[in-house]
Amino acid sequence: MKEFLPVLGMIIGVALLIIVVGVLGGGNLFGPEKGGDMEKAKILMIVAPENFRDEEYQKPREILEQAGAEIVVASKGTVEAKGLLGVQVKVDKDISQVSVDDYQAIVFIGGPGSSIYFDDQTALNLAKSADEKGKIVGAICIAPSILANAGILSGKKATAFSSEKDNLVAKGAQFTSESVTTDGKIVTGNGPEAAEEFGKKLVEILKL
Repeated sequence: MKEFLPVLGMIIGVALLIIVVGVLGGGNLFGPEKGGDMEKAKILMIVAPENFRDEEYQKPREILEQAGAEIVVASKGTVEAKGLLGVQVKVDKDISQVSVDDYQAIVFIGGPGSSIYFDDQTALNLAKSADEKGKIVGAICIAPSILANAGILSGKKATAFSSEKDNLVAKGAQFTSESVTTDGKIVTGNGPEAAEEFGKKLVEILKL
């Protein structure tokens, strides 16, 4: 037995060295950490080519990225989208190139420009497909009308900017007038003041 003790000691020493190097190097020896690259949630944010609401894009994006999510921006017919208050955003994909399967959540950003998607069949199909596939679907300000027009708010609780109340109700939604409303995997917000809460709710449902 004694002749095996040096070998055993050497094995234990090597194992401890590997563990110490892994910890000091910031690695995780027991698999990927939550929020790490292997588990990073991929979120699609859809903005209008112009006149989307800056805060409704910037604040949720900041909150989602801080939680470890990867953001992809889509729009229609442009490589750079411009916000109502002047922010310029690089567009990664045209909405015609989007595959819902690539994302954990699809988020429509509001502002007056987002009305371009109210009757846009590509945008409506994205919302409908995301809902059917069990993805998280978000919309803020007037953008919940996109979800309503896609037929996914029928029987659901939802909020939106006050101008969209009649449309949501007409499409079968239960309008709440809340800042942010969640029903299942659908998250809606009512305007710029709700942007931070909207972002935090998305993080909560994504479990980031």
